[in-house]
Amino acid sequence: MYKFFNIWFFFSLLVSIFVIIPIITVFTSFFEETSNYYDLLKNTFLIEYIFNSSVLLICVLVLTFIIGTSSAYLVSFFDFPFSNFFKWALILSFAVPPYIYAYSLTAFFENYGTAYTILKNLFGEGNYNQYIPKFDGMLGAILSISFSLFAYVYILARASFLYQSQSLIDLGKNLGFSKFESFYKIILPAARPAIVAGLSLVAMETLAEFGAVDFFSINTLTTGIYNSWIAFDDLAFANRISFFLLLFIFALFILENFSRKNARYHFNSRGGFKQKEKIKLIGNKSLYAFSYCFLIFFFSFLFPLLQMMYWTIKFPENLFDLKIFELLTNTLYVVILSSFVLILFSLISNYGNRVSKNKVLNVLSTLSISGYAIPGVILAIAFISFIAWFDNSIIKSLGFDSIKKVFIGSILGLVLVYFVRFYSLAFNGIKSGYEKINISVDESAYLLGYSKRKTFMNIHIPFLRNSLLFIVILISLEIIRELPITLILRPFNFETFATTAYISASEDLLEAAAVPSLFLILIASLFIIISSRYILRENNE
Repeated sequence: MYKFFNIWFFFSLLVSIFVIIPIITVFTSFFEETSNYYDLLKNTFLIEYIFNSSVLLICVLVLTFIIGTSSAYLVSFFDFPFSNFFKWALILSFAVPPYIYAYSLTAFFENYGTAYTILKNLFGEGNYNQYIPKFDGMLGAILSISFSLFAYVYILARASFLYQSQSLIDLGKNLGFSKFESFYKIILPAARPAIVAGLSLVAMETLAEFGAVDFFSINTLTTGIYNSWIAFDDLAFANRISFFLLLFIFALFILENFSRKNARYHFNSRGGFKQKEKIKLIGNKSLYAFSYCFLIFFFSFLFPLLQMMYWTIKFPENLFDLKIFELLTNTLYVVILSSFVLILFSLISNYGNRVSKNKVLNVLSTLSISGYAIPGVILAIAFISFIAWFDNSIIKSLGFDSIKKVFIGSILGLVLVYFVRFYSLAFNGIKSGYEKINISVDESAYLLGYSKRKTFMNIHIPFLRNSLLFIVILISLEIIRELPITLILRPFNFETFATTAYISASEDLLEAAAVPSLFLILIASLFIIISSRYILRENNE
């Protein structure tokens, strides 16, 4: 039994160290020598990178907060036509990555685009382009990212609103507050932890976004990292910009934690939890609530979906020219392989933490799950930097052949970086499932003669089965949408729906980008619909 204890601890330690390596690489690479391009950029475009990233982040946070919180409030506290439909339909925005929303926005509002065609068919020939608004540049990026990511805030805010006691609402009434005053003085502050958690995820995704900002030609820290490596072949400088971006992300978390100080958000009630009753809306109020939720649903999901369908139908040759089966196979291949590796090692790591109860291992595990906070482009560059260093400093010095080709531009390298990027999703998901298994279950199994391996296989895995299914769905959804990691590390001539759509759009062929974008949205929507029963679980349903 002691033998197995060492094995579980050893494997858990290896997993944690492996995930931490790219994160450490970013910080250590800051002190490496860079080309003259760094001195040039430091005095010119670096300030622009930081400024654009800041403006983008602030605007997206404000917009996602308004959209996500208001829609969650309506479906949680009020009963109106189709409110049960909107409670899950609003999360379908996850199926539309920001870069695909950007393609849709441009295709609809560009000169002689879809909007022009609609006006021409309705009113005949005319110079409609001068009246059609243009959503490009910073505004286009803000809208694209906001409508794609607001569901982070929506889901967590709705979960918090759902379990707020009726006593909170009654308190507002007793104080003479209107519904709006009760919302921003009582309900909203009580939901702050959940909303801040959602906004933190939005902040990380916004700073990590590459496809949309690159499409709109906005210089941000993320595009600077990519261009430093691709255009100037300067890995050290790419890592240096990555360092600045990581400081940006960590500063946000420190600022938020400091702002909370000793604030308390739980609600004490001697009478216990009082189930909240939804208020039934009638008349104009019902119409306003329905219209508001429908507009959010339309602009966040139906609009890009219909735009991609329109281009696909209008230009059917793109459908036949595209190797759909090959793209589907490639996409599912990396999804299945990455999900399997993530689930397997996350299970081992969690169980190793459970049986060893080692403080060092717990600290390493906590550090290792920070990979999700790091943009994919940073992890890809850090991975390449580490492999290059390891190959030059150790492998070649020992007289062996280079191993770069094994890890860079290969499925193995792609899966390994996916592993680092999404390890926190798998680890935390399994950890939350493990917290429901009392340690006395393990002790009882040992008394019955079960080894640690047998306890793990025969007791824990069957108990965690539903949690594992949900985690697989979440990981699959993230990998399907992921662009920069796939774009940088994929093997030669290996394309997925995401990379194919990006390449077509970057060549200004939006019509050709429509088909892979449409398939990506449909596949992601399927995963979301399957997972919605877990995301929107309610005690009273």
